[in-house]
Amino acid sequence: MKKSVLIIAICLINISALAQSEKAYKAGEWFKFRIHYGWFNASYATLEVKDEVYNNKEAFYIIGKGKSTGLLDLFFEVDDDYQTYISKETQLPLHFIRKISEGGHTKDKEIYFNQNKNVARVVDNKHKTEKTFSTKKEVQDMLSVFYFLRNKIDRKTIEPGDEIVLDLFFDDENYRFKTVFLKREVVKTKFGKVKCLKFRPYVQADRIFEEEESLTFWVSDDENKMPVKIKAELAVGSLEADLEEYKGLKNPFSAKK
Repeated sequence: MKKSVLIIAICLINISALAQSEKAYKAGEWFKFRIHYGWFNASYATLEVKDEVYNNKEAFYIIGKGKSTGLLDLFFEVDDDYQTYISKETQLPLHFIRKISEGGHTKDKEIYFNQNKNVARVVDNKHKTEKTFSTKKEVQDMLSVFYFLRNKIDRKTIEPGDEIVLDLFFDDENYRFKTVFLKREVVKTKFGKVKCLKFRPYVQADRIFEEEESLTFWVSDDENKMPVKIKAELAVGSLEADLEEYKGLKNPFSAKK
């Protein structure tokens, strides 16, 4: 569950309303995040972008992986694999894959999106079931939404208090998330001081999150809009994720030492 929180957090970093041609990322982009509780390293997660052809359509193939480390691996092993195929033409997901193993809890599901008919076919490989669900128009999955949103945000005109509500579909449900831009802020990182945009998504309080305002995100205030820092207040404590490594950025990035 801890790693699922991270992936959901990454998916909510930016805001958007409509898709447009890609400008924030390209094939070859790769991020590595260090997830920790204070000084205690809990796990690592990566996000990678590749070029692919899916059903004769040009697509981006996104791979997100998370793996526990150190002592956490002994007591609560996490090994998660998220994948999505995104149409380059529409910036909408075509096929989403979620394979997770978290402390003995496992899932193995695939979602096939028909964006023209607003339906999603969900295949549960673990339980050998298949169901079809209605979805919202231009719906995104847990992973594709991050890239969809990075392309739309206008960092030059966004103002504190601006908010957007997004439609997501994963597992077998439709979700609505409201994300609010808070302010511009300089964040200290291992690369130096980075100018960032600070966001807060409002999520339903449940057994994972303490309250609606439990997540906070910082993304670089440049055309990459890449995640720099994530903080989540969980029922089991405070978790942070920091950008540890990166490569293959489409646009220039700088940090002040």
